[in-house]
Amino acid sequence: MKKRTLGKTGFKIAEIGAGTWQVGGKWGTPFSHANADAILHTAVDHGVNFIDTADVYSDGESEKAVGRFVRSHSERIYVATKCGRRISPHTDAGYTPKVLRKHVEDSLKNMGLETLDLIQLHCIPQETYERLEIFGLFDDLKKEGKILNLGVSVKTVDQAIRAMEYENVTTVQIIFNMLRQLPSEKFFATAKAKNVGILARVPLASGLLTGKFHTDTAFGKDDHRAPIKDKKEFSNNEAFGGLDYQIGLEAVEELKALFHVKANLSAMALKWILMFPEISCVIPGASRPDQMLANLHAADLPEFAPEIMAKIKQIYDKHVVQNIAHTQW
Repeated sequence: MKKRTLGKTGFKIAEIGAGTWQVGGKWGTPFSHANADAILHTAVDHGVNFIDTADVYSDGESEKAVGRFVRSHSERIYVATKCGRRISPHTDAGYTPKVLRKHVEDSLKNMGLETLDLIQLHCIPQETYERLEIFGLFDDLKKEGKILNLGVSVKTVDQAIRAMEYENVTTVQIIFNMLRQLPSEKFFATAKAKNVGILARVPLASGLLTGKFHTDTAFGKDDHRAPIKDKKEFSNNEAFGGLDYQIGLEAVEELKALFHVKANLSAMALKWILMFPEISCVIPGASRPDQMLANLHAADLPEFAPEIMAKIKQIYDKHVVQNIAHTQW
């Protein structure tokens, strides 16, 4: 697996990592430690050395699974987790250094680790980006040996740019995929100039870019995508890339035709992200080991020709740019 540098962390990580929201999140299946172990073993056995999790994934069970797995291996596996989303209601007023310190300490306990390689503020409220004491807390935690690096997981490009004004922000995790291309236009150059690592999240647009969904696809009652697909709940800027489900399907059908596939578009979608040298790592999720293997296949694909990249951009312009307010991104 080809490795890339994760910004000013200096970590040399595999260009495809393991995201664990599907392992411990609302994706229609209950959490299983055995399944989590199988997925993580498949990833690491094929060269993955970067795992991304969060304290809210199955109420800490995902962190426990990741920690147990990492502790059982001698090779260097980098672990990133997130904090902040446990605050309820999730408003700026709930963010205090005391609360976030407790969250970091809880994550360390969950994973059985002494130090977190990377802790990320998890889609924090807009107002919190202006709170110097919140970002300053992580300098204290670094001095105490509890963390090595601070990153942010953001909803919008503007939030990413604001976060990078803090010198101690070493990474940004941002939604980037073939249906969500704005970061490459407004954010990548600044991140490169500041040597900030970029982690591409939601790379398959909540499954749309697998090419396996259709109009009648039914999501389970506990799957967070169900009310969004049925327009009973706002997409919150994330599921399906913030795009109307049907419009997304139309774009995906054109992408499948471009690559001459009936389904299994996943590897092509991930390879497209890896075509951008500013990307440090793409972190797709997997609900089963075979899905992890399908994701990792992207690393073996040849680079796309310029004309293919241009056609992907045309499909994006046609179906996405005209149908969504970029201010949401």
